[in-house]
Amino acid sequence: MGDLKHLLVVDDEPIVLSAVREMLHDSRFVPKLASSVDEALTTLERVEIHAILSDVRMPARSGFDLILAAQQIRPNIRVLLMTGFASVDSAVQSIRAGAFDYITKPFRRQQLLLALERAFEIKNTGINVRNMRAPVPARLFGSSDTIRNIISLIDKIASSRSNVAIFGESGTGKELVARMVHTASMPADSPFVPVDCAAIPEGLLESELFGHVRGAFTGAFRSKLGLFEIANGGTVFLDEIGDMPLGLQRKLLRAIQEREIRRVGSTEAIKINVRIIAATNKNLQEEIKNGSFREDLYYRLNVIPIHIAPLRVHREDIRELAEHFVALKSPTAPPQISHAALKILEDMPWAGNVRELENVIERALALSDGEIIFPCDITIGDPEKIYETAEADLFFKSLANRGFSLREIEGRAIAAALEAARGNKVKAAQALGISRRTLYRRDLTAH
Repeated sequence: MGDLKHLLVVDDEPIVLSAVREMLHDSRFVPKLASSVDEALTTLERVEIHAILSDVRMPARSGFDLILAAQQIRPNIRVLLMTGFASVDSAVQSIRAGAFDYITKPFRRQQLLLALERAFEIKNTGINVRNMRAPVPARLFGSSDTIRNIISLIDKIASSRSNVAIFGESGTGKELVARMVHTASMPADSPFVPVDCAAIPEGLLESELFGHVRGAFTGAFRSKLGLFEIANGGTVFLDEIGDMPLGLQRKLLRAIQEREIRRVGSTEAIKINVRIIAATNKNLQEEIKNGSFREDLYYRLNVIPIHIAPLRVHREDIRELAEHFVALKSPTAPPQISHAALKILEDMPWAGNVRELENVIERALALSDGEIIFPCDITIGDPEKIYETAEADLFFKSLANRGFSLREIEGRAIAAALEAARGNKVKAAQALGISRRTLYRRDLTAH
């Protein structure tokens, strides 16, 4: 893990402090928490601190005030600011105030670790950025032809380091596929550096990708490595490449062609060896026609295309995905998903694809208070709107809460369906949404 670094995290919101502490778990950064500037300064005077991560907007004294006061105590300490307002003005204001860098809320663990590593890499060039992988399992769940074809394609290109373009709607799992491609074709210790081209303000994206030298622009008091240099020998994942400004597209094209970059404000060429995986939810050919995307860059990136179908196209994978998310997000023994609830999941439109399914399962786990997820635990669209369900659903949920086993609940459901169908097992099976053979088998085991 390398030498430990003590990080002072400052924010007036306890939930943010808790989230950052969780993100830094099992990393080389040891967080010390403070809820105000005054508390942070007291900690700074008493405890060894290597860097500060602070919110900008806090009661009484701001993150800008903290920078000035902290530098009186530790002149060389590096301060990173957290801001919920992603704009060039807020970034420039942060840099002018003396911040080393800034990060926009909400951020992911990988983004935070990347920002922290950059804060130390100029002072300590021996830092191993290669181990900065987010704890995301590089695996697609599902057994449909859609999923099998993607996995097969990844296996075929495992020996290639050609650029890859991933196309798919939002929430289909483009970053997961990118990580699978990277893992299959790169050494285990090679860096995977994700960049959200849509989340970084246009005026800062070039500096983020290629770095800058001191004095390159107003507020550039220090030189900074770009993400292409950090990813050298590995993969740069350019998410939402369709949102990259045209001017920067030209510079990216040159970097790909020449295999070199220039930091902002420098004329020195720096050789790079990176494989680019780009992803977008846009139709780039349409973007080319309307003049918002370069055709030459498209062909440079689209050497190996991977198309991810929306979840509504491969509904047969919903059960496996839902069960995976239930197991992943359950703090204790995972509950089972009732047949009726699963039927609802399989029939939903899933505009948000796998990401939406994951959110629905997470909410269902929070609402469920038994060992079974029922339809009344599922919300659709508006998280506050619970799926409207029949009285029977609530009745069976009450049975689970009273300690009845799944087999006993199934037996009651079968008995109720047979009674409603007047003993007609074909109709009872249809009402339950199962096959007649399954009804026979469960009817026998229930007695």
